[in-house]
Amino acid sequence: MSGLLALLDDVAGIAKVAAASVDDVAAAAAKAGSKTAGVLIDDAAVTPSYVTGFKAERELPIIGKITLGSLRNKLVILLPLALILSNFLPAAITPLLMLGGAYLCFEGAEKVFHKVFPHADHAVEEDMDIKDPAHLEEEKVAGAIKTDFILSAEIMTIALSSLPPSGIWMEAATLAVVAVFITVLVYGSVALIVKADDVGLHLAQVGRLSLTRAFGRGLVKAMPHLLVLLSFVGTLAMLWVGGNIVIHGLHEFGLHWPYEPIDHAAEVAAEAVGGMQGLVAWAVTAFFDGIFGVVFGLLLIPVATRVVGPALALVTGKGAH
Repeated sequence: MSGLLALLDDVAGIAKVAAASVDDVAAAAAKAGSKTAGVLIDDAAVTPSYVTGFKAERELPIIGKITLGSLRNKLVILLPLALILSNFLPAAITPLLMLGGAYLCFEGAEKVFHKVFPHADHAVEEDMDIKDPAHLEEEKVAGAIKTDFILSAEIMTIALSSLPPSGIWMEAATLAVVAVFITVLVYGSVALIVKADDVGLHLAQVGRLSLTRAFGRGLVKAMPHLLVLLSFVGTLAMLWVGGNIVIHGLHEFGLHWPYEPIDHAAEVAAEAVGGMQGLVAWAVTAFFDGIFGVVFGLLLIPVATRVVGPALALVTGKGAH
């Protein structure tokens, strides 16, 4: 009996350690995941465009294929690469983060530029060509997974940089939780957004109460505005997050401008208001990070379109877009 009690006591101890480990993983995953908010918003804003033009019954299957591709990107490719970097090339994390931040600045600034100076794009015209629906679906899914790979790489790198020092298995478990949680959150939200107009139409047509039918009509009318708002917020988030990453990277490499002036401005603003100092400091920092992101991104546009794009086209043998 004493042996059995000792065994049960050991099992209870192991359970407590396991529970503590799970709690540590969850806490680390939550902290790391919160750092990726800007990329998540942009991902959720971009993805619905990949199902535009398809029949309603194909929307969820397409999103399902993209979700599986996103999980494969994160768990099969990016997670092992992140662990290799963390344990064997930690010095490469900051430069890679800055590269990802520069990409976010470029993408956000390009959206702003095209909004201010709209122009035709032959890639859009190609998308409007009549194609075999199955082939077009495959192309759209492949394109979405490629875009997701870039955003997922940024998400995993940001999450990795946010983790406290820990063992490789703790890092692997935390990154896996972040990968699954973020993928489900993003593409679950996308599925709800994409099907919301269908739900609204159904309620408007078959709702028994006038209030239900009115809600359905309002939902249908609201969805285009919601997508525009998501795109706008996503662009702001890209510029803020990208600018913040680049500025912090420069600071870590000993270039303290513009990090220190922005940090000083945030402190002065927080002290001036008295209350809600944390919120004010964050808002000021995000504002100047976003301004930096716009300026830096606009400077990157000619570099990307006239240098990087042609170079990639030369290497891959495909025309530059």
